[in-house]
Amino acid sequence: MPAKKLITRQKIIDTAFQIVQMDGMDSLNMRNLAKMCNCSTQPIYLSFKNAEELKSVLERKIAEEFENFINIQISAGEFPEYKAIGMGYIKFAVEQPELFKYLFMRKRGNEGYGNESFDKAIFSIMKNYGLYKNDAAKLHAEMWVFVHGIATMFVTGYLNWDWQTVSEMVSDVFRGLTAKNGGCK
Repeated sequence: MPAKKLITRQKIIDTAFQIVQMDGMDSLNMRNLAKMCNCSTQPIYLSFKNAEELKSVLERKIAEEFENFINIQISAGEFPEYKAIGMGYIKFAVEQPELFKYLFMRKRGNEGYGNESFDKAIFSIMKNYGLYKNDAAKLHAEMWVFVHGIATMFVTGYLNWDWQTVSEMVSDVFRGLTAKNGGCK
């Protein structure tokens, strides 16, 4: 009978996620991961072809965590749908700074970061504010630059505004951008 696998692929992924969540992607290496899993590196290399495969799986898990976080913010009903996406983006940065840095503050090639919430935001603008796709995409891109700026300032410790101030600023910028573009329905 073959030996029972004690360190599962899922345990490795979950442990790698915890490492990145606490200390960032730069702190993840096979030796550190093995130590946290309380094993040698062998089970890791038996579960993944290489470090790149592990990081690819981990990136999907981090992206799913972000998408789930945004969906929870929308479902909470504290803000209108589109604003909930932006406020959720900032809140994710505050509550999960290392995951936020990995998703949105790392150098990349031309891949960009396509995500479900970006498309959801554009659809929300189209549905709730009566804009066509190109206009909705432009409005969202302008809002995202503003929201991303606030989020990165929180992550880097540049500012620590209260939530009410952030909410008012996001609303003010949204109203200003929609007024500039002829308003919304």
